[in-house]
Amino acid sequence: MKSKTIKIKGVGVILLEHSRRAEHINLSVRPFKGARVAVPYGVSFAKAEEVALSKSEWLKRHMDKMELVEKEASEYKKINDINRREAKKRLVSRLNELSEKHGFSYNKVFVKNQKTRWGSCSEKNNINLNVNLVLLPDELIDYAILHELVHTRVKNHSKRFWNELDKLGGNAKKLDKKLKKHRFHLI
Repeated sequence: MKSKTIKIKGVGVILLEHSRRAEHINLSVRPFKGARVAVPYGVSFAKAEEVALSKSEWLKRHMDKMELVEKEASEYKKINDINRREAKKRLVSRLNELSEKHGFSYNKVFVKNQKTRWGSCSEKNNINLNVNLVLLPDELIDYAILHELVHTRVKNHSKRFWNELDKLGGNAKKLDKKLKKHRFHLI
């Protein structure tokens, strides 16, 4: 059996699912998806259920948070319909301005409707930007773009990466926290 659902009193329905990628039992709560327990092959669903029950308070807390996030996202989506062509034009234009201003180069750019990330940079320096960035304040758009441009030089989130980003856009950690508050745009 690949998956199984259980119900925990006071928490709700939890999906137990075998995963080839899981090395340990891993709990997660995602908007519009609910709670999931990734179970490594070789570990029984009974053991995973035991872990989920022991973490029921954590699950409840995060399920409650996700309920609020889902509500915010649903309300926001009703009033903000994005013109994807205009969004792409705006984001690519800003990417080019910032890369030229700060001496960065990248290979290709893609603007997508990603569900979990504001952007990414591949090993080949291809940059992906989330179309929903256009819903954010300019300061956060620039931060997200600069974040990916710095990844063209530093491929991780080491101290060197954050120092480089701080030089370009101010307090990067503070901006990163601000950006996380807009997570409902990703849903």
